[in-house]
Amino acid sequence: MMRLLIVWLMMMMVVVSVMAVNVTYDHRALVIDGKRRVLVSGSIHYPRSTPDMWTGLIQKSKDGGLDVIETYVFWNLHEPVRGQYDFEGRKDLVHFVKLVADAGLYVHLRIGPYAEMKRFTAKIVSMMKDENLYASQGGPIILSQIENEYGNIDSSYGPAAKSYIKWAASMATSLDTGVPWVMCQQRDAPDPIIDTCNGFYCDGYKPNAENKPTMWTENWTGWFLSFGGAVPYRPVEDIAFAVARFYQRGGTFQNYYMYHGGTNFGRTTGGPFIATSYDYDAPLDEYGAPRQPKWGHLKDLHKAIKLCEDALVATDPTTTSLGQNLEASVYKTSSTCAAFLANVDTKNDANVNFNGNSYHLPAWSVSILSDCKNVVFNTAKINSMATIKRFVATSVRDDLSESKAISSQWSYVSEPVGISSNDAFNRPGLVEQINTTADQSDYLWYSISTDIKGNEPFLHDGFQTTLHVKSLGHVLHLFINGHLQGSAIGNAGHPDFTKDVSVVLKPGKNTLDLLSLTVGLQNYGAFFDKTGAGITGPVELEGLKNGSNVDLSSQRWTYQIGLKGESLGLNTGGSSLWTSFDAPSGDSPIAIDFTGMGKGEAWVNGQSIGRYWPSYIAPTGGCSACSYKGPYSSNKCLKNCGKPSQKLYHVPRSWLKPSGNVLVLFEEIGGDPTQISFTTQELESLCAQVSESHPLPMEAWSQGNPNRKSKSTPKPRILLECPHPNQVISSIKFASFGTPQGKCGSYSHGYCSSPNALSILQMACIGSRTCNIEVSSAAFGDPCLGVVKSLAVEASCA
Repeated sequence: MMRLLIVWLMMMMVVVSVMAVNVTYDHRALVIDGKRRVLVSGSIHYPRSTPDMWTGLIQKSKDGGLDVIETYVFWNLHEPVRGQYDFEGRKDLVHFVKLVADAGLYVHLRIGPYAEMKRFTAKIVSMMKDENLYASQGGPIILSQIENEYGNIDSSYGPAAKSYIKWAASMATSLDTGVPWVMCQQRDAPDPIIDTCNGFYCDGYKPNAENKPTMWTENWTGWFLSFGGAVPYRPVEDIAFAVARFYQRGGTFQNYYMYHGGTNFGRTTGGPFIATSYDYDAPLDEYGAPRQPKWGHLKDLHKAIKLCEDALVATDPTTTSLGQNLEASVYKTSSTCAAFLANVDTKNDANVNFNGNSYHLPAWSVSILSDCKNVVFNTAKINSMATIKRFVATSVRDDLSESKAISSQWSYVSEPVGISSNDAFNRPGLVEQINTTADQSDYLWYSISTDIKGNEPFLHDGFQTTLHVKSLGHVLHLFINGHLQGSAIGNAGHPDFTKDVSVVLKPGKNTLDLLSLTVGLQNYGAFFDKTGAGITGPVELEGLKNGSNVDLSSQRWTYQIGLKGESLGLNTGGSSLWTSFDAPSGDSPIAIDFTGMGKGEAWVNGQSIGRYWPSYIAPTGGCSACSYKGPYSSNKCLKNCGKPSQKLYHVPRSWLKPSGNVLVLFEEIGGDPTQISFTTQELESLCAQVSESHPLPMEAWSQGNPNRKSKSTPKPRILLECPHPNQVISSIKFASFGTPQGKCGSYSHGYCSSPNALSILQMACIGSRTCNIEVSSAAFGDPCLGVVKSLAVEASCA
C-alpha cells in the first residue's frame, strides 16, 4: 500500500510540473516557457458586470484577438469593513480568473494600491495560490501589479515616496508568486519590477533598465463619462494607429483600458461625478456587445501583429526616415522579416518608396507588412463592418412607458426633511462629510435651530436675510422650516461651491436643515485621501449692512447619516411599495430610460443599478465633427452635447425574474416616473464601406500569401454578418459602388455610382446571415474610369 502511495505521489508531481509555466522577461518581451511572446491584453473589471456575463465577455475578447485579460482587484468592494471580506456574486474573483483560464487566456492581476497594502495584497496572493492560479502553479496569472500611477504624483510626497516605492516592490516580490510584477507610470521602479506606461500613446516609452521589456498597461480606448459632461469617444483609426506605433517601436505587451468597461453598480463610482455607465467607448460596449467597427478593426490589427510575431521577438527594430513625418521600422533576421511604414503627419497623405515598391500612406496611419512587401493592414482603412444599435421601448406588465397617474402604477412614501433618526448626534461646529459617514451613505443631514426676534441686524424688509453656505461638494439642498429654499451642485472639475439664497425667517424658532450629498469619492491625486466633502463653512445669515452677519458655523449642530428610507430598507422592495413589472421578452440587453426623472438611485429586486441623474445636462458646445487624425485627448471627440449625460441605465437580465420584479426609486429632486420606460438594445443597421485600395481581408492572409495561391489578383471584400445566429439579412437599405459619401446611417451617392450595386447586393445578401462581396469593377462595372472606387452598403437583419 505504501509503495502504491509513493508511486501515486510521484505521478502527481509529474503532472504538476508539466502544467506549471515559467514566466520571466528580457529586454524584448515577456518570456513564457522560454519563448518570447507578443501579447495583446484587454481590461475587464469583473464587478462591473455580472457572473452570467463573464463567459461571453471573455469569449468575445478571445475572438477579438486578445491573449490576456487584465483586471484590478477592488479592495473597497472586497473588504468594506476591516477583516470582513466579500468574494460573492460579482465579487467572485477566483471564479472570474478560472473562467479566463477555461478560455485559454492569460491573466494580469492588478493588486494595489490600498490603505493596508501589505495585508490585503498578501490576502489576494494567498487566495490565488490556494487555487493554483499563478502560472508557476499551472494557472493563468502571468503578471501582477503593485501600486498604480503613483509616479504621477510621488513628487508631492518628497523623499518618503522613494522609500515607499522600494518598500512596496520588496513586499510584492517577497510574496513569491513566481511571475513578474509591474508598476505602471513608475519610472524609478526598482529591479526586478517592470515599469510600464499608461496613456493614449506609449510608442516613445522606454523602461528604466535595458533588461526590461516595453509594456503598455493602459491604452485608453475612450474616457470615462461624468455627470454633467458630454460623452467622450475615441475613433478606432486613432487607437489602431497608437497600437501599431507601439509595436513598431519595440513594444511587445499592450493592454486596452477598457476592453469592456461595464457599469458602476450601486454607489461604486469614483471621481467625484463619474457616471454610472463605465462604457469607456470600449470595443465591447457596456452591455457586452461588440462595438463595431471598433471591435472588428482591432481584431484585424491583432491578426496582423501576430503575423509579425516571429520577427518582432527575434530582434530589435531598425528605423529609417522615408521623408518628413514618414518612417519605416524593420524587424529582419535571416528567416523572417516584418515592416511598419508610418505617416505621422496629421493632414497629408503620402506615397513612399520602400524596398523598391511604392506604398500609399494616409495621414496619421501605419501600414503593416508582415513579409516586408505586402500590406496586410493599414490603421486608417477599415475592413470591418459597422453597426447602429438603438434602445427600443418595450412593454412590461405594468407598462411604465404609458402616461398614467402615479397612483395607478406606483406606491410611494415621502422622505422626511431633517432629523428623523434616533441615531442622530450633536457636534459643535461643522463636520467633514466623508469621515463622518464613512461612506455608509451619500447623504448627511446638517441641522440647526435659531430663534428670531425680528430686530436682528442681519434682517431687512421684515424677516428677510441671505443664507450663505460654502461646501466642499458635491450637492446641497437647503431647507428652512421644512421648505426647500434652493439647491447647489458642483461638477467634475470643481466639486466645491458657494451658495447664497434669499430666505424669509419667521418670529421665534427657525430650523435650518442642509442635506449634503456625495456623488462618488475622489480616488486619485496627491493627498486625495484628504480631499473632503460636505459643508465645512462658513454658514452665515447675512444682512445688507456691512458686518451684520451671524456665523452659525461654530454653533452646535445635529447630524444624521443617511436617510430614513435607507434605514428602513425600503430599497429592497419587500413591502407593497413601488411598482412591479415583467422581464422584457427575448435575450437583448435591457436598460431603463429615466427620461422625466431628476436625480436619485434605483434598485431592481433589491440590487442597486446605480445613481441616476438624467436632469444633469451636458453643455451645448464642444460636439463638433472629430477627425481621427492628430493626437487624441479626452475632450477632443464628444457627443450628446446639450443632452442628459446619461439617461439609459443597465439592468442585467440575471437580476430579473420572469414576472413580479420590483423597481424602487429614491427620487431626490422630483420627477415623473410615468415617463420611465424599459428598453432593449436592438440592431438597426449593418454597414460596410471598403475601397479598391483597401488591404485584403485579414482572413485571406491566415494561410499565407494569397497572391501566390490565386491565378488572378485578389481584391478587397466587404463582409456583413447578422450578430444573432437566428437572424438573416432582410433588406439592403443603401448600396453604392463609386464615390459614396457619408457614414453608416447617412450614406449618399457621390458624383459617380454603379446602377447595378443595389440589385447585386440584394441578390447576394438577402436571406443569408452573412454576405461576402468583392469590391471591384469586375463585380459592379466601372462607373468612373481612373478613379479609386468604394463600395458602401447599409443593410438590416431580421
